[in-house]
Amino acid sequence: MLREALPKIVTPLPGPNAQKIIDRREAAMPGAIKCGYPCVIKRGEGAMFEDVDGNIFLDWVGGVGVLNIGYSHPELIAAVKDQSEKFFHAMMNITTHEPYIAMAEKMNEIVPVKGDKKKTMFVNSGAEADENAVKIAKSYTGRPNIIVFTGAFHGRTQMTMAMTAKKAYAIGMGPFPDGVYRAEFPNLYRKPEGMTDEEAIQYYIDKLEQVFIEATPKDATAAIVFEPVQGEGGFVPAPIEWVKAVRKICDDNGILMITDEVQSGWARSGRMFASEYFAEAGCAPDIMTTAKSIAGGLPLSAVTARAEIMDKVTGGTIGGTYCGNPVSCASALKVAEVMEREDYPGKARAIAEKLNKTFNEWKEKYEVIGDVRGMGCMMGVEFVQDKKSKAPAADLVAKIIDAAVQKGLIMEAAGTYNNVIRFLCPLCATDAQIDAGLEIYEAAIKECL
Repeated sequence: MLREALPKIVTPLPGPNAQKIIDRREAAMPGAIKCGYPCVIKRGEGAMFEDVDGNIFLDWVGGVGVLNIGYSHPELIAAVKDQSEKFFHAMMNITTHEPYIAMAEKMNEIVPVKGDKKKTMFVNSGAEADENAVKIAKSYTGRPNIIVFTGAFHGRTQMTMAMTAKKAYAIGMGPFPDGVYRAEFPNLYRKPEGMTDEEAIQYYIDKLEQVFIEATPKDATAAIVFEPVQGEGGFVPAPIEWVKAVRKICDDNGILMITDEVQSGWARSGRMFASEYFAEAGCAPDIMTTAKSIAGGLPLSAVTARAEIMDKVTGGTIGGTYCGNPVSCASALKVAEVMEREDYPGKARAIAEKLNKTFNEWKEKYEVIGDVRGMGCMMGVEFVQDKKSKAPAADLVAKIIDAAVQKGLIMEAAGTYNNVIRFLCPLCATDAQIDAGLEIYEAAIKECL
């Protein structure tokens, strides 16, 4: 059964059938939508997929965090089939449908934002969720500006390209919307030399305070937006003491704190949402966005906030044709049910324990591994030319990823300098599959050194 299988390569990559489809892709699609992996999926189960040539791959990317529950979960298939036989679409501005309401009720129950009474709206992608969160914050506060951070990735709409730090995602796309200002994110691995972690956190708080002096006054700032664990920025977790300080700045100045859990949500962090850790420390966000794994692969994203915030939004400024599609909502309800029943956060913590042990052993063994970090099962390994200089080793990372795929393991780079290998494997992966992945990963490192 594919769900229990291990990686197995039976043809040179890409195989002959895959090459034909890749050639068709090149002729039919814009080259700007890139894919460097020499395989074409035929079917997937759990953490594994088979390509059109019969090669079997272990997927440690999971559609970039979309497949936390795995490929083709039988209960999701049944839920989608059941809803699709009733109706595919009903726009909430025209005909109310219950799957939207039921999923909104579920989100209001489980999302750790401030406030007792919560409300949720749905859109289609992470970028749409982040953009709508900003609109909601502006509507509630009546203020024009937001603060985002170095290393941030929030999407590819015009607003979220402005919010995203890495401008490789926005070449030639300006001018960007005004009112988006950037502070330095607390990357403790790359903190100023000689500082303790405690001193560095204060340094980054001071950097944020400087933005209020030089860019956007506090009374003109609607929201501070950040990822609990930066995704494209290199899987850098926000230190809890820094989050507490951001929460206090927001509380003291009428600013909303928004956590972007597009990638960190849905059990990836070892909790259903990473913001649960913040809530337990007394620094829950005001607004939280989530997408990716919410519906197991169908397009859906969500924005949740307390009712007081949501009820102040100007009519007509949020929503859209496909928002909260009933088939996607049916799938999302089943994702939430399965993840709670089968303790997916617990699965993430168990996998993370093994990875932490192994990755840190590699860090001692290999001069090129500078840092191992993350939150739960959202983990990154940062590769450097040497530990002293910390100079990024992007070329090495590219070679490791290429070597691994030839052995049946799919991995992906991240980070400002593309020198971090991220771990986003489906959380239903078996122990044997995790072990096989680690074996291939280390073999690829050795081969490329």
